[in-house]
Amino acid sequence: MKTQSALAVAALAAALAATARGEFEFDLGADLRIRQELMKNVPGLPGGGWLSTAKSGPFRNQLRFRPDVWFELKASSETMGEWRIFTKLTDEFRWNPEPKVDTTTFPCELILDNLFIEGKGVFDGFLDLRIGRQNLYNYCGLDHIFVDGTPGDGSRTCYADMAAFTFHFTEDSKLDLFALYNTDDCDVRWGTDRSRHTHLTGLGRGGDRDEWGYGAIWSSKLSDNLPYQIFAMEKGSTTFWVDDVRYPWTRRALLGARIDPRLDEEWSLQLEAMGQCGRDGDGHTLCGGFGYAAVKWKSAREGIRPFGSLGLMFMSGDDEVKSAPAGCTAWDPMWYRGANDSEIFLYGTHYAVGWWSNMYHLKLAAGLDISRGHNFLAYTGPVFAAAQDGLGGGDGMFKGLLSVLRYEFPILLADRDKGERLEIFGHLYAEFFNPGDYYETSRPAWFLRWQIMFKF
Repeated sequence: MKTQSALAVAALAAALAATARGEFEFDLGADLRIRQELMKNVPGLPGGGWLSTAKSGPFRNQLRFRPDVWFELKASSETMGEWRIFTKLTDEFRWNPEPKVDTTTFPCELILDNLFIEGKGVFDGFLDLRIGRQNLYNYCGLDHIFVDGTPGDGSRTCYADMAAFTFHFTEDSKLDLFALYNTDDCDVRWGTDRSRHTHLTGLGRGGDRDEWGYGAIWSSKLSDNLPYQIFAMEKGSTTFWVDDVRYPWTRRALLGARIDPRLDEEWSLQLEAMGQCGRDGDGHTLCGGFGYAAVKWKSAREGIRPFGSLGLMFMSGDDEVKSAPAGCTAWDPMWYRGANDSEIFLYGTHYAVGWWSNMYHLKLAAGLDISRGHNFLAYTGPVFAAAQDGLGGGDGMFKGLLSVLRYEFPILLADRDKGERLEIFGHLYAEFFNPGDYYETSRPAWFLRWQIMFKF
C-alpha cells in the first residue's frame, strides 16, 4: 500500500503540474445502501472452504447498512487531457437477528475502498490510465473473468490494487495492460475489537492468501458487426494455512478469446473460450477449460423493450479434488467470484467463497427494460457438475435447478440539468434452488433480498 500510495501521489503531482494552466474542480458525495437478506437451506457450509460437505444450511436473516463517502479532484488541459484523483471510504455494519452475531454491529470497521489517479485522453487521446485501488467489476467488458477482487468481503467492496493502461491505436482497436496485487487482509482500516476484520481473498475462515496478476487484452473489430477480444493473463496466489492445513502457492496462465457477432439490430451472439495451464508449490500441474455460448435478443422498439437470452456456460471440474485441494483440472475462476449468476452459490459454495467451478449451467433469461433504473429480469436453468468430485455428498451429476427473479425500480430520480444530486433506487430479488442428486440434501434452498440505495 505504501508503494501504491507513492505512485498515486507522484502521478497526481505530475498531472497537476502538467495541467497547471487548466481548470480544477473538486467534488464530493455519499451513498447509503440498506438491504435485508433472508436465506434457508443454502447447500454447503458458507465460508467453510474447500472439501466441505454440502449439507443444508441454517436459516439466516441479516440487515446490512453500507455508507460510502467519496471525494474527487479533477484537472484538465487541452494538451494533457483530463485527470482526476478519486478516493472512497466505506463501512458496513449489520444487525443479525438470526443467527445473532455482534461482531459486525456499528461501528464495525472503516476501510479505504478506492484511491486512484486517472488520466483520460493523454497524448492527444492515445492513452488512458488508472493507478491505485479501484473497482475490478467488468474490467474491459470481460464479465466472466473480472467481477470481484475481494470475494470474502461479502459485497462490501470489490476493489483491486491495480495499475491499468489503455492504448488507443484506432477508433475500434485498443490494447489494455493491467497488473494487480491484492492482500487478503485490508491494510488501511480503522475498526474495533468487535469488527469482523474480514479475510478478503481467502477461504472464508482465514488463510491470509495474497493474490497477484497481470495481463494484456486486445479489442478490435473484424467488421462493424463482428467485435472481438483476444487476451492473455497470469494469476498467482501465495502459500497460506487454514486450520493447520497448508495450501501451496499457485500460478496459472490463461489464454482466451471472445467474439460478439451482431446479426441485426435485435439479435446477437456471444462466444467465449478460455484455457488455463499452471502449477502449484506441491508440484501439481494445473489446467482447466471454460466455454460460453449464448444467443441474445433485445427489441429495437421505442419505450418498454423486452429482451431475452439462452446461454450455456461450462467450467471444468476435477474428480480427484480431495487428493489435490486446488483441483488439478478444475477451472480457476480468476476474479470471477461474485453473485452475477447466483447468490446461493456465492454463500454456499464448498470450493471457496464465490469459487465458480465444475459446472455446466444452461440459463434461459427474459426481461423488460422499462425506463431509466426500472427493469425486470427472470432466468432459470439446470446446473450439472462437469466432474463427480464427491464434494456434494451425493452420487449424481445433477446439481439442481436454479431460478431467479429480480425487479429494479427508481423511487426518486435527479434532474441533472437542474443540478440535482439526490437519487433513490431499490430492487427486489428472489432466488430458488432445487438440489439434485449431486447433493446429499434434497431440501430446496431459497434466498430473498430487498434493497434501497440513496445517492447524494
